[in-house]
Amino acid sequence: MNLLFFALAPVLIVIIYIYVKDKYEKESKRMLAYTFLLGAVVSIIITTILYKFFDLFLPIPDDYSVWQQFVKAFFIVALIEEFSKYVIVRYFNQPRKGFNEPFDGIIYAVMVSMGFAALENILYVFQGGMQVALLRAFTAIPAHATFGVLMGYFMGKAKFSKNKTKWNLIGLSLAIVFHGTYDFFLFINFIPGISIGAFVALILGIILSKKAIKSHQKGSFFKDTTG
Repeated sequence: MNLLFFALAPVLIVIIYIYVKDKYEKESKRMLAYTFLLGAVVSIIITTILYKFFDLFLPIPDDYSVWQQFVKAFFIVALIEEFSKYVIVRYFNQPRKGFNEPFDGIIYAVMVSMGFAALENILYVFQGGMQVALLRAFTAIPAHATFGVLMGYFMGKAKFSKNKTKWNLIGLSLAIVFHGTYDFFLFINFIPGISIGAFVALILGIILSKKAIKSHQKGSFFKDTTG
């Protein structure tokens, strides 16, 4: 029970934080719950299927080189996981009338990401124990939240743009770049001290995420006051 609490507590903190930041027109709690569950179920199913595909048809040897770790980080793990979140926001949330302000892109992308992160975190924490729970509370969970904010920022722009495809794909690509960079430095931990690059990428992502949140709060404010 304690492990479950510590696995889910950082996810809940992120959800509360991003919900509070949605200042001008709160989203339906039911829709947020649905989005979270889709992230926990559908995203995990998509990633599992795609990982199995890569294992069968494009296997990477056990003796990874730096280049192979690069390919794995960006073109397998980051691409698969961010795509699995993207499709939910793109085809479930974005077309809805309730998606009616730029900030909605951020909150829905984060909810999908937290659904994904919650189930992933439970699996890791129950395998690794309290030490893993504490480590991931300050690394993997904020990382997934950050990727969600960066993706959602551009998906929020896409909703109100004539060129939806462009902004949606920019959001997906940026999430993949940050996710891939974060993972890459962790994957090549056989190089002493290199893992610090993951924390640099995470800190930069958090800084950009805060700016993205403020930007869309202003956009939502002007939309709310001008009708």
